[in-house]
Amino acid sequence: MARKKKRQWVKKLRQIHPSQFFVKKGRLQRGRVILVVALVGGLALWQTDIQHQRVEATTPVSELPLNELTHEQFIARLAPEAQSLQAQYGVKASISIAQAALESDWGRSELAAKYNNFFGVKASAGMPSVTLSTKEFVNDEWVTVNAAFRTYADWRSSMTDHALLLVNGTSENPQRYQAVLQATDYKTAAYALVSGGYATDPGYAEKIIRMIETYNLNQYDVN
Repeated sequence: MARKKKRQWVKKLRQIHPSQFFVKKGRLQRGRVILVVALVGGLALWQTDIQHQRVEATTPVSELPLNELTHEQFIARLAPEAQSLQAQYGVKASISIAQAALESDWGRSELAAKYNNFFGVKASAGMPSVTLSTKEFVNDEWVTVNAAFRTYADWRSSMTDHALLLVNGTSENPQRYQAVLQATDYKTAAYALVSGGYATDPGYAEKIIRMIETYNLNQYDVN
C-alpha cells in the first residue's frame, strides 16, 4: 500500500510543470520560491566549502601563510630563523619567537598579515611605514593612538630588523636593549625588554615568559 502511494506521488510530481510549481491559479507561490532559493544557496555554499577544504588539504604547510598556521606550525616555521639570528646577533630564539607570536597575534594582526611587521616595530622618519591605531598604556590607563609602523617585504626581514633593533638600540640610546642580549635566561631577557621600554604594557614580561613556558620555546635557544 505504501509503495503504491509513493508511486502515485512520484507520478504526480513528474506531471508538474516547473511554471506550475511557482505559480498556482495565477498567483506566485512565494513560499516555494524562497524554498528553492534557499536550497540553491545552501548547495552553492556547500560546494564552496568542499572546494576550500580540498585546497587546504592539498596545500603543503610550508606554503601556507603564517596567519593560517596552527600555533605549533607557526613556531616551527620561525624557529630555524630565530636560531640563526641568535647565533649571529645573540638574541635568544625563545624571545624572538615569543615576541613574534604575542605582538602579531600569531601572524593574524593587520600589521603582520598585510605589512609583515611581526614585532610592532615603530618607524622613524624616512623608513617604509604605515600608520595604524594601537593601544598604549599611559598614565595608568590604556589609550588608543595612531602610530607609524615599519613595513617589510617578508617576515624574515621583520625578524632580522627586530634583532638589529635589540643589538643597536635607538638613535637616542644605542645601549637601550643591551641587557636583553646579556641576559643568561629568558626570564631576565623578558624583564629587560620592559626596562628598556620595548612595550608600555606593564604585564609584557609576564606575557612573554608565559608564552615561552606554555610552548617550551626555550628548547630553541642556542647554547
